Amino acid sequence: MPEKLTNVTLVTQFLLLGLPDNEVLQRLYATFFLLIYLEALMGNLLIITITTIDQHFQTPMYFFLKNLSLIDICYISVTVPKSIMNSLNNSHSISFVGCASQVFLVVFFAGTEFALLLVMSYDRYAAICCPLRYETIMSRGTCVQMVTASWFSGCVYGSIHAAGTFSVHFCGPNVVHQFFCDIPALLTLACSGEQSLEYMFIIVSCCFAFVCFILMVASYVYIISTVLRIPSSQGRFKTFSTCMPHLTVVALFLFSGCIAYLGSTSKSPSSLNLFMSVLYSLLPPSLNPVIYSLRNRDMKVALGKFLGEKMIPNI
Repeated sequence: MPEKLTNVTLVTQFLLLGLPDNEVLQRLYATFFLLIYLEALMGNLLIITITTIDQHFQTPMYFFLKNLSLIDICYISVTVPKSIMNSLNNSHSISFVGCASQVFLVVFFAGTEFALLLVMSYDRYAAICCPLRYETIMSRGTCVQMVTASWFSGCVYGSIHAAGTFSVHFCGPNVVHQFFCDIPALLTLACSGEQSLEYMFIIVSCCFAFVCFILMVASYVYIISTVLRIPSSQGRFKTFSTCMPHLTVVALFLFSGCIAYLGSTSKSPSSLNLFMSVLYSLLPPSLNPVIYSLRNRDMKVALGKFLGEKMIPNI
């Protein structure tokens, strides 16, 4: 039970009450979450396996894709299994340390994924706009350094936001109206005036993300202008087919993230808030395997061989 010190509540645990109280609905949500989790887990594991054992995928693009799949597995595993167990056990509590760990890990993997998507856009720029120097620009050592920098930046990003979020005192009830410890939902529980540090971190992060997005857009402007000069329509189609999945993933990730952080500010239960958190935390990891495998001819052929089939029908 929380212990009260004057007007500040000493929180030792939080209650995750984002899902409906109805037991039947909770079971339905748990089943839905489980199906999405299994799809994301199997899809990303397939990509990691195929890009590891198939020699045709030992290129920078698929090296980055392998890391993206690993990030997605970690990202969705931070929140969904805990939510499923809470629904099945009819228990909604999470410890203070567990909540802080969730915040750190969610932001860590989200930040790492965004940094890696930026690296992948540079890789496509180098491959299409500088094909003669591509192997020199994207050498094995350079790729490893870029991936390492992505993971490190995500770790720093997660540490900053976790420290900013839990540097506040919590004055309200310990009820979080989400199915995981989401930063905007936690800040609504903080004492008045103490959220300014984390809000500053969020503003700076949004500005940095916007700058990165502008760099991505600039790289794709160069890519599109180069593609339009390709005389062969087949060559243009092949180039666009490798770029469009990445653009789709970037747009999905940024759109869902912006919705989650700009909209999840209500202290009361909201179906819209729940939808936004599901969109932000479940959709990118579950759709990335579909976008990168079922829309990629080489991946479909490799997947067919891996599964012992001659071919996978066109989707």
